[in-house]
Amino acid sequence: MSEQSPEQKMDNLNQTTTGTSDTATEKAFLDNIRTSIDAVDREIHELINNRAKLAQQVAVVKKSHIANNPTAENNNPIFYRPEREAQVLKAVMERNTGPIADEKMARLFREIMSVCLDLEAPQRIAFLGPVGTFTHAAALKHFGKAADTVPMTTITDVFREVEAGTAMYGVVPVENSSEGVVNHTLDGFLSSTLKIIGEVELPIHQNFLVAEHTKVDSLSRIYSHQQSLAQCRHWLDVNFPNVERVAVSSNGEAARRLKNEWHSAAIAGDVAAAEYDLHKLYSNIEDNPSNTTRFLIIGHEAIAPSGQDKTSIVVSAHDKAGALIEILKPLSYHNVSMTSIETRPERPNKWAYVFFIDMNGHIDDPNVSAAIADIRPLVKDVRILGSYPKAVL
Repeated sequence: MSEQSPEQKMDNLNQTTTGTSDTATEKAFLDNIRTSIDAVDREIHELINNRAKLAQQVAVVKKSHIANNPTAENNNPIFYRPEREAQVLKAVMERNTGPIADEKMARLFREIMSVCLDLEAPQRIAFLGPVGTFTHAAALKHFGKAADTVPMTTITDVFREVEAGTAMYGVVPVENSSEGVVNHTLDGFLSSTLKIIGEVELPIHQNFLVAEHTKVDSLSRIYSHQQSLAQCRHWLDVNFPNVERVAVSSNGEAARRLKNEWHSAAIAGDVAAAEYDLHKLYSNIEDNPSNTTRFLIIGHEAIAPSGQDKTSIVVSAHDKAGALIEILKPLSYHNVSMTSIETRPERPNKWAYVFFIDMNGHIDDPNVSAAIADIRPLVKDVRILGSYPKAVL
């Protein structure tokens, strides 16, 4: 016999509760709904475990392939597939019919995928720390909470950790919509062979945080990173104009300091609030509500096309008039859309520069590969930093 819908159950209740109180009718209806929820929960539970078992089978196949091909060029099985995960998450959002919003539904699947990947092979992810920074939030958003996220002191340390194989992947900030490019990240690619394998776009929402023991009426200082203080300058001028603003190394450090200070507050994001058990006295205090930071995922392997990709290259140009125009012409000719360009000094050469260029498309796309091929004879060097899926969440 098929399960009755909530509407059918309501009709039955309306027919059989004549003469009973409204309270009794409501209780009976809620009991039926809760019974249905319990049944759905059991189905979800079983299906998630089924998915996890399939993930384990994938791991067995990959490990078996390596064991049977010991002389293969790459004898380390790759369990994390950015292009595959991007495709799955996009499919989740496309088929979603509500009432849960598309992105929230994709975040649920992100966590399921994270747990399943952890069964295949635990993922160690290095990020620019400390714990509670927006880079930490980006790492959790991209890899899920099942990943082992490890804070590093500097962006250089993140690169080194991944290069050494101590971490499988790294997460570093590359640009902010309000403050511009992060030069240390771009410079990291000039001395590294690592590739870009993914990106994360994180809306930056700043919160005014206090501890349980904070005496708000007696605040004497507000801690935060200098960029966060700048992003909340107007709000602070209006609400706390006479409280000292103290710039520290990170928002995570700002949140940590409140543990032993009753007269201080911090400006930081949701992850810092949760990590250090702080209370959000005010939420979303940033002056620009559309403020967003883009982060890069760095690793060793090349990534297959996902269907919606970006390609990043670094170009070392000849020192001559019109060099940049020459570089950009092949992109236009082959109908490749450039999404950003940045210039950095070409160390150790004096007064020489390189261009970091992002474009839509994958290196395997004919127009992208043709454009880069046409650029090569015009410059000293072109290096492909990576083709990777566009940010989904």
